[in-house]
Amino acid sequence: MTAEQPPRVVVTGGASGIGRAMVARFAADGARVAVLDQDDQALDTVAREVPGVLAVSCDVSDEAAVDAAFGELDQAWGGLDVLLNNAGISIRHPFLEISAADWAKVVSVNLTGVFLVAQRAARRMMRDGSGVIVNTGSVSGMVGMPNYASYNASKAGVIELTKTMALELAPAVRVNCICPGYVLTPMQKAEYTPQMIEECAARIPLRRLGSPEEIAGLAGYLASPAARFVTGQSFVIDGGESAGGLAS
Repeated sequence: MTAEQPPRVVVTGGASGIGRAMVARFAADGARVAVLDQDDQALDTVAREVPGVLAVSCDVSDEAAVDAAFGELDQAWGGLDVLLNNAGISIRHPFLEISAADWAKVVSVNLTGVFLVAQRAARRMMRDGSGVIVNTGSVSGMVGMPNYASYNASKAGVIELTKTMALELAPAVRVNCICPGYVLTPMQKAEYTPQMIEECAARIPLRRLGSPEEIAGLAGYLASPAARFVTGQSFVIDGGESAGGLAS
């Protein structure tokens, strides 16, 4: 990254929710931003609303698709400076009712997808001698949360993957993890009724859910030179929920 060339930032799952807020934040700061997402309609919307965004259709759980996406990035940019590894899904089921197919689907996106994208990004960053990777984990990867066994397990894996990557890729590449609590995203609204959201907010010390923009703000710090001595860490941003061990 130089003063003459704005940073090249890749956001997975950047067509909605937290990823969409990350796209807006980094674009507003002058970065060149590419969005990797499998929702083509949402990708088109992002491309219209955020001038200059490079929209790349990609299922992060598909290795061939990830390789093709990075081929497009190589052709457009020749490399990247920041990866915001944010794509994720959730399927709400009691543990005894989770099918093997649903388990595999969640893990393939949330953990294998993070691995595939991070590995491709890290290879280019190591070649170029610098870079920043920010993975999106979850408070659910740190404490138990009923009805989300597959999601919890996948996010715990992201947290441990982050630590290992940070050790292996230092000192050239910094790797950190953001662990949000309840955030008012389209995915959250799809799984929770308004009453459930109100009940969640009542249990959070700050008495509300977080916003995608607040998570994007933390990503902005971790990707910036102000965080140049920060690597291998997981940052909880949950309104104080986990301070008392709340997880229901």
